Amino acid sequence: MKEKKETVILDDYTNWVHRFGRIGALIAILYMMFIPIAIAVAYDSFPPLSAILKGGIGVMALFIPIGISEVISYTPILGSASYLTFLTGNILNLKLPCVLNALKLAKADQNTPEGDAIATVAVAASSILTMLIIAIGVLLLVPLQPLFQTEFVKSATSYMLPALFGGMFLGILGPEQGSFRIKNKLLIMIVPVIIVSITVITGILISGLEGVAILLMLPIAIGIARVLWKKGIVHVVANEVKDN
Repeated sequence: MKEKKETVILDDYTNWVHRFGRIGALIAILYMMFIPIAIAVAYDSFPPLSAILKGGIGVMALFIPIGISEVISYTPILGSASYLTFLTGNILNLKLPCVLNALKLAKADQNTPEGDAIATVAVAASSILTMLIIAIGVLLLVPLQPLFQTEFVKSATSYMLPALFGGMFLGILGPEQGSFRIKNKLLIMIVPVIIVSITVITGILISGLEGVAILLMLPIAIGIARVLWKKGIVHVVANEVKDN
């Protein structure tokens, strides 16, 4: 009886999240489309269709593959938090590290009700904090401008992204939290890394085609993972539960 009640509550929560997530995504899309249309109407400055296509095709060629690859690769980790995550952006550099760290601290598994709830809270907290920091930054932009122009600040900011991605990679190398972990999972990335490295060195993969590279590497990584799983090289094992 208790399990049935918990299942009903979980189904109600899932339906609620998907319903409001879809409504929120639709409102956000309409809102983002309304702003440029409203400005164009107010100032009678509609650009010609040829100019829209000329400028938009290049942007779509870059961001459509990236958007598709992000949905495929991030949704299994984010769960229902994907709605809020894709609306607020900054997935790889902010939202995803926050979710992974929150799941690690809570010792929760991905694709579970607990992990889903924790991911949603982590993304919401990250979004609120980001907006507060941006607001403070806008207010202090002019007073702190001389500080931002100094050499040591410029040098420090050039290392921000490498430090962020380095920290994320170290997190992948570290022990996994939760009830289960994937053994030998890093073997899956060897072939995609070699292929991408060769294409970058030879100049085949140029700037702007990162999204295409991600889309091409996803099925390769999935295929390698399946082969290694079939051979028993990569498999899921239970984590040992340590009593405090």
